[in-house]
Amino acid sequence: MLTVAFLVGAAVLTLLAVEIGPLYVADRFRDLREPTDAERGRLDYLRETAGLDVDRVAIERRGAGEVGGNEPGGDSGSDGVGPVEVAVRGPPRRRVLFLSEAVLDDVADDVAIGLFAAEAGRVETYYGEFRAVAIAAVVGVLAAIVTATVPFEAGFASLVAVGLAAFWVGRRVQYAADDRAADAVGADRVADAFERVAAIRGVEPATGDWSTWFEVQPPLGDRIAALRERDESEAAS
Repeated sequence: MLTVAFLVGAAVLTLLAVEIGPLYVADRFRDLREPTDAERGRLDYLRETAGLDVDRVAIERRGAGEVGGNEPGGDSGSDGVGPVEVAVRGPPRRRVLFLSEAVLDDVADDVAIGLFAAEAGRVETYYGEFRAVAIAAVVGVLAAIVTATVPFEAGFASLVAVGLAAFWVGRRVQYAADDRAADAVGADRVADAFERVAAIRGVEPATGDWSTWFEVQPPLGDRIAALRERDESEAAS
């Protein structure tokens, strides 16, 4: 009975850590501020256009570092544009949109809308929740192996099966999220936003190879290619 409680507890704690941990860290250890009245009005327009519904917006001050958000934002570029960060953190009813000041000061509205729509797609497809459940499942299986609750061979086979399923499903969920974003604002707008932020970072969007087979998140270049293919298909139809 104690072993079962330990396994369940390990999985639940992992789930909470993955789902709530990034929100707690960003709130406690980043230099954040509330939007001004003018910024709030503009953000309301951008979020409404993108279909992004959150409970709170927090802006990271310039030079404060990264929010730790989703690609493609991150580093400042050689053209003087600050770090472009857009990330939604937290569980349902506690979702917070974290963004850097550069999103409001240095990029066009179309870019911001594309990035907001991408985050809205992840929210609507529960990508963050899926990721938390997948990691919790892996930790639960590992705990079962360590505690000898299951034989090593069976546990290892289960671990491989859970991991492979998580990789495959996670990619499908991310592509579904990008499709939601494309439905909301157009595939070309989302792809353009990804490419613009990659240019700000001074990097070429990576495409998949054997080294990315075991990543839940598809490479950004593959996501852009899928969006471009969708845009061309819609234009041709």
